[in-house]
Amino acid sequence: MRSADTNTDHTSKIVGTVWGLLVLNTLGSAGARTIVPLPRSLIQMVTMGALVAAFALALVVNPRVRIRASAYVFLLTLLLVPSLISSVDQGAGFGALFRCARLALFIGTLWLLSRWWDGGLTFVRHHIRMYFAVLGSVAAGLVVSPGAALPDLYGGRLVGALWPLTPPQIGQYAAVIIGLTVLLVLGRRTDRTSAAVVIVPSLVLLALTHTRTATLGLIIALVLAITSLVLTSAAARRLFSWAVLCAAVAAVGFSSALQAWFLRGQSQENFSSLTGRAKVWHALLAAPRTTSEYLFGAGLGDKSFGGLPIDNSWLAVYNEQGMTGVALVAAIIIVLGGVALLRPPSLSRACAIFLISYCAIASYTEAGLGDASPYLLHLAVAASLLAAPADATPLSTPEAPRRRLPRGAQRSEVT
Repeated sequence: MRSADTNTDHTSKIVGTVWGLLVLNTLGSAGARTIVPLPRSLIQMVTMGALVAAFALALVVNPRVRIRASAYVFLLTLLLVPSLISSVDQGAGFGALFRCARLALFIGTLWLLSRWWDGGLTFVRHHIRMYFAVLGSVAAGLVVSPGAALPDLYGGRLVGALWPLTPPQIGQYAAVIIGLTVLLVLGRRTDRTSAAVVIVPSLVLLALTHTRTATLGLIIALVLAITSLVLTSAAARRLFSWAVLCAAVAAVGFSSALQAWFLRGQSQENFSSLTGRAKVWHALLAAPRTTSEYLFGAGLGDKSFGGLPIDNSWLAVYNEQGMTGVALVAAIIIVLGGVALLRPPSLSRACAIFLISYCAIASYTEAGLGDASPYLLHLAVAASLLAAPADATPLSTPEAPRRRLPRGAQRSEVT
């Protein structure tokens, strides 16, 4: 029994390490200026090395390549098809093919990890730990060099001073682990002290990023997740009631402060154009396209158009993977959302609803649903939560019928 428990613990640690390496790979290589300048080539080497190491470790822990059926990873695999067609057919170059290889390796690692997707909270805990560690590096950079962490270039918004992270990235990580930790507290899967250690500093960092998408995504997704627990959890009902009361008080007493934080000093025109995003979107949609580009896109790129970031998952997928990619990404959201709605109320279901809702909301002003990104990791955690539990024990062997012995043989046995 001890050896079996030891092997289980060892496997769990390796799986957690693989998940951490996937998180490191999706941090990206472009962002704010760091205290110690890091060459982009070095950052890319680290992130790609993390992905290769994650795939290798996943093979070590799953050498027989045992996988579980997963509609989510299957649809991601299908997404490789338009990515490859557009990257090859449109002559997008080595960069696009490299991104296709990265996406293939990313999906392959998820397939290998799917063996441990059983509807439990294991990957939720891995997710919280890894992103809390990332936020720890952001907080450390803020303490070491407040000027570098709150630069004028970003309007005084919090950035990564040790690792190049933008305010939307930090806001996203903070919002996700805050929501998941709140749900764990409601489900009594963690104590309030441990939850406060995660939630309080994450809320501070989220506020310093001034990220509207992450804040709204957190609030709306958490409301939807808690609502799914209201009928079965008294704690969820109490929290929901207190949240409504606090929201009403904040709307009345702090309306001007909230409005100032939300506008971030921008003009009404700039705010209505979503900080210039709408201009890029209109230009992208108005650009002429061939039939092949319309169906399969122009090849995987850096999620920009005309040198400006697209900042919309659906338009980024349309630009790079065409309408085929848009249909597959929509199928991912619809399938995961539909499965979550069909599941009976539970903590796992609530966490999945939170992650799916957050990704759907953030997709309007953030790119990432069509390529290896934190958003695909969030949805992978949701898929693991919605997976059917694996059989804990093998079926018992039926007892063999007892053979009747002749009377003489029975007497001899008795004597």
